[in-house]
Amino acid sequence: MDNSTFIFGVDLDGVVGDFYGAVRNIAADWLNKPVETLTPEVSFGLTEWGLDEYGGYDRLHRYAITQRNLFLNMEPIENASAVLRKLSNQGIRVRIITHRLFLKYFHRTSITQTVDWLDKYDIPYWDICFMKDKGAVGAHVYIDDAPGNIVNLRKLGCKTIVFSNSTNRDLPGPRANNWLEVEHLVMEAREEWHTGTVGLFGI
Repeated sequence: MDNSTFIFGVDLDGVVGDFYGAVRNIAADWLNKPVETLTPEVSFGLTEWGLDEYGGYDRLHRYAITQRNLFLNMEPIENASAVLRKLSNQGIRVRIITHRLFLKYFHRTSITQTVDWLDKYDIPYWDICFMKDKGAVGAHVYIDDAPGNIVNLRKLGCKTIVFSNSTNRDLPGPRANNWLEVEHLVMEAREEWHTGTVGLFGI
């Protein structure tokens, strides 16, 4: 880990980009159902939408990327781009860490859409890592929404902010409900790092 610069490890889907909003609209077309019939209160894997009958989540995900440009067309979550620009301008190193390559054979498409989307919304980053084991990358504080990622990062002793949505409400904080709260928590984590104190994260 780079000890000269504070590193913020940032997940994309469901944290910076409105993954669930975008995939819900695509799923409605794919399932030929009114979007209103697909609950936004989902768990990880979207089992509430009855995808198994139509080929399962992986098949929907493949269609969303290859036919609907999911990673290029999703909207950013409110204030995410602006707060990341602000944090970067204050010397915080934004390190994007995403597991978007979990499906075989579409890596080039996923990577291209991701980089183009980051540029489209002027989202700053120093590094971008496509990998499952996020704790192996190294950051002073992470933000994620996937329950499994959060639990694994915390087991490794990584300071991790929960970005709130319906998939992770049972997890303990610290958590952020929006990007203005993210900004506050990241600045607090950097202050703890600078001073060597134990505060909100208890690590």
